[in-house]
Amino acid sequence: MMEIEALIPHRGRMKLLDEVVAANGDSAVTSARVSHRWPLCQGDYVDPIVLIEMVAQTAAVFISCKKGIDTGGSRRGWIVGIKKADFFVDRIPLDAVLIATVKDLYHVDQYSVLEGEVTAAAKLLCRVQIQVFREIGEEIVC
Repeated sequence: MMEIEALIPHRGRMKLLDEVVAANGDSAVTSARVSHRWPLCQGDYVDPIVLIEMVAQTAAVFISCKKGIDTGGSRRGWIVGIKKADFFVDRIPLDAVLIATVKDLYHVDQYSVLEGEVTAAAKLLCRVQIQVFREIGEEIVC
């Protein structure tokens, strides 16, 4: 089982992922249970915009697995932009189990475009495209 802390720099309230379900050269799949500690929690639900962060963290799992896990060095942040985001729900209840799947659409040097989907009980909650700029020298191996 992969340790999430070795794959993403997020800690505390900003660490949304609970488990890496699968990760390979084509995609990464993660799971998370919605918690009151999550950002954008509004009592008994969270705002779905937080799903963009779940997709971004799953993208970090994917990229870390593609380039090889580096647990010995510092974890630098990336610049992440939202190319497109479609939401199909207005709120997500606490304790919902979410599954995020991310795949690489394309990448050139330190720039990648990834697409992610988040589901709960087989219902599509959102589809998001993000672009990621990594530091120079941090290339993905295909």
